[in-house]
Amino acid sequence: ANFLAWHRYYVYTFETALRNECGYNGYIPYWNWGKSAFDPINSPYFDGSAGSMSGNGVYEAHNATEALPTGLNPVPPGQGGGCVQTGPFKSITINLGPVAPTLAEPEVTPGPMMGLGYNPRCMKRDISPWVSSQWNTDADTYNLIANNGSNIYWFQTIMQGLFDQGFYGVHTGGHFTFGGDPGGDIFSSPGDPMFWLHHAQIDRVWWIWQNQNINARLDQISATITINNQPPSRNGTLQDTVNLGFNAPPVPISNLVSTISGPFCYIYL
Repeated sequence: ANFLAWHRYYVYTFETALRNECGYNGYIPYWNWGKSAFDPINSPYFDGSAGSMSGNGVYEAHNATEALPTGLNPVPPGQGGGCVQTGPFKSITINLGPVAPTLAEPEVTPGPMMGLGYNPRCMKRDISPWVSSQWNTDADTYNLIANNGSNIYWFQTIMQGLFDQGFYGVHTGGHFTFGGDPGGDIFSSPGDPMFWLHHAQIDRVWWIWQNQNINARLDQISATITINNQPPSRNGTLQDTVNLGFNAPPVPISNLVSTISGPFCYIYL
């Protein structure tokens, strides 16, 4: 139930840290998936130029990526799989994880202390037009917003994917457009800088959906308090808190549903 609000607060907290701790004066950009869906490798996002988010990994032999927990529709091996060697993040060091790696290479295994220990390594990617062209086009985003009525349950369910049908949705599709390590690991994926642009777009799409009928949709949440209701749990409420540990104070979901109240003051253009 807290998926959308949790990530809204998470991206905001990261942006705040960049400003307060790193001297950044801007905002987290969003990745408009449809602009790169049919050729992500050569798009300005991933072409490896100085203004990109760095490029694909170098080619390293690997098997299909089991992106979905059901094992359906694995991602075919692409042109990458190895360390990213182009663009501004070519020298980035990933220190945490993997926890639940999906990149099918012999050396990509859970890190020390079940992935929570210090484990410096390069960032790997296997950029996949196979994924992005099926689940992250402009048509996919439009259909998600326009064709899921006023019920947030279906909006967020279609967004996250129907794993028992092999359907990725824009959320899972975005993550596995660049995949790799840590990008393909649900627990350590924020280590890839593209995570933040992806989830800024997730937040933007939610914001657009809300504003189709702001009075009816602003305060809507749905589903339970465990991922995929495993283990079975109660329904979430607006009074449940989002807790990011030492990164930010806990905040009730009710304070996170609007981008112009609570801790927030922003809109999307």
